Amino acid sequence: MNFKLPLLLLFFISTFASAQQTMSVKGSAPCPATQEYTFICEKYAYSGEISVQIAKTEKGGILKLTISTASDKAKIAGGVYVDLTNADVIACTDKNVKESADGKTTAYYYFTPAEWLKLKKTDIYAIRFIIAGGPDISGNLTGHFTAYSKVKYFSTAFDKTKKTFDTAKEISVL
Repeated sequence: MNFKLPLLLLFFISTFASAQQTMSVKGSAPCPATQEYTFICEKYAYSGEISVQIAKTEKGGILKLTISTASDKAKIAGGVYVDLTNADVIACTDKNVKESADGKTTAYYYFTPAEWLKLKKTDIYAIRFIIAGGPDISGNLTGHFTAYSKVKYFSTAFDKTKKTFDTAKEISVL
């Protein structure tokens, strides 16, 4: 009887410790997802960063990109390229699954099972995307941008810690 309390306590701790993010697209059932990464986009003058999240589906995965915009007309448009650290590139086509709210625009892209396997083995190095908008939007807020997987923007040459996100490790756990 003395083992029930510690076993019950261990069960509750393990349940909360393995709590995981989820993602749902336009009211679909929630899928297990990674944390939201903040990739650095130096050339994007409005915010300089983009939020990246990846979820696992039955048929592969989903890439969610969210960025702050200066205008409601600005959207992430066209294809997206996911550059991996081993120099592989995953090209994602635009399925026109988008949302906009609170000064932010979100676009969703889908991974095939073969692409999902690549993501499980190799970290993401960068994501290349396009922001399109109307003619009244400033030129440095639209165009082609690259967001890099960097944990910190600034570091010294003596800092030997890993400076990128462990995306492959988190994706393989999903």
